[in-house]
Amino acid sequence: MTRLLRVALTGGIATGKSHVLRRLAALGVPTIDADDLAREVVRIGEPAWRELRARFGPGVFTSAGELDRRRLGEIVFADEPARRDLEAIIHPRVYSAIQAWFQTTEAAGGSRFAVADIPLLFETGHEADFDRVIVTACTADTQLGRLMKRDGLPELEARSRLAAQLPTGHKAAGADFVIRTDGSPEDTDRQVDEVVRALAR
Repeated sequence: MTRLLRVALTGGIATGKSHVLRRLAALGVPTIDADDLAREVVRIGEPAWRELRARFGPGVFTSAGELDRRRLGEIVFADEPARRDLEAIIHPRVYSAIQAWFQTTEAAGGSRFAVADIPLLFETGHEADFDRVIVTACTADTQLGRLMKRDGLPELEARSRLAAQLPTGHKAAGADFVIRTDGSPEDTDRQVDEVVRALAR
């Protein structure tokens, strides 16, 4: 059995990772999204859900008991120790789930490589866990504008969220492939197609 190439897709917030992941999936590449896994591990009653209640209190949960991600985000993006506590609760469980998914995908066969979308790959120091790293990148102004529009954030809050992540240039310097998303969706797709061809060789 050919060893599966484990690929991480990352990049700053609002740099086009979701578009790239959708394109990869449309091309038949096995994909998984760390944000989806993070939502799974904080479902009501899960160990991470209990730990979050103990650390942050009931104020970051809805009346139905579900985690209010926006409220929690407002807290952790303004409080670095709180953000580190959140990451210590969530990230180990997400990475464990990602590795299990790679193993299952490899056992199923039929794929040369698979891609996991991991927004905070470099921030968590896990880039060495993967065979290849793809980074999405765009200009700082484009990123800021997209984030404000996408999440309905005022400029100051959007800048605070961007400042909580490593600069895109730092991530691009550690990438095997960089996909620029400043241009048209078709241009981004063309770059994704090129990366897929390179990984398939």
